[in-house]
Amino acid sequence: MANQEMFDKLRDAIVNQNIAGIAELCKKALAAGIPAIDIITKGLSVGMKIVGDKFEAAEVFLPQIMMSGKAMSNAMEVLTPELEKNKKEGEEAGLAITFVAEGDIHDIGHRLVSTMLGANGFTILDLGVDVLNETVVEEAAKHKGQKVILVGSALMTTSMLGQKDLMNMLKEENLRDSVKCMFGGAPVSQKWVDEIEADATAENAAEAAKVALEIMK
Repeated sequence: MANQEMFDKLRDAIVNQNIAGIAELCKKALAAGIPAIDIITKGLSVGMKIVGDKFEAAEVFLPQIMMSGKAMSNAMEVLTPELEKNKKEGEEAGLAITFVAEGDIHDIGHRLVSTMLGANGFTILDLGVDVLNETVVEEAAKHKGQKVILVGSALMTTSMLGQKDLMNMLKEENLRDSVKCMFGGAPVSQKWVDEIEADATAENAAEAAKVALEIMK
């Protein structure tokens, strides 16, 4: 099977919520010599973007998102050990505080971003889903003086708006200059990131890891 055909199958497994079959697909891809990072970026992440776009357009709803998220989790159980084997050694990239915005309970992309950041040398503090801005600010304050990046995710426009409030709270608490801020998710654009004066956004988890490393230099 050509790699692209396998990537298409992996993409479709996410879109079609193939919870039962996706782990086996990932094992087949690994056995065919496809690197775990390619399985994620060229297959699974493509499917996740489609699901996110469909959700934003109200073509799918929360139950489907949760099922696609479960399929993603099953895939990552197979792939995470492979990513760990290839983890970059050397200087720690910093502390990544990852979270899903208040009012948002999806974690379809959030966990993948956390995994990719970890594989690229970041220490991960995962605050989970539906996280209050106050909690994020508290954690940023606890780690002031360290190399810290806040990595927030939102799948819904309504929860994305809270990112602006978070940026303002960081400024009020004199924490803005001590952290980098990166946001992602279907509704998040570069224009939005510029408007709220955050540092970066990324299209997918692999890009998020690259961008995070770049802005933490």
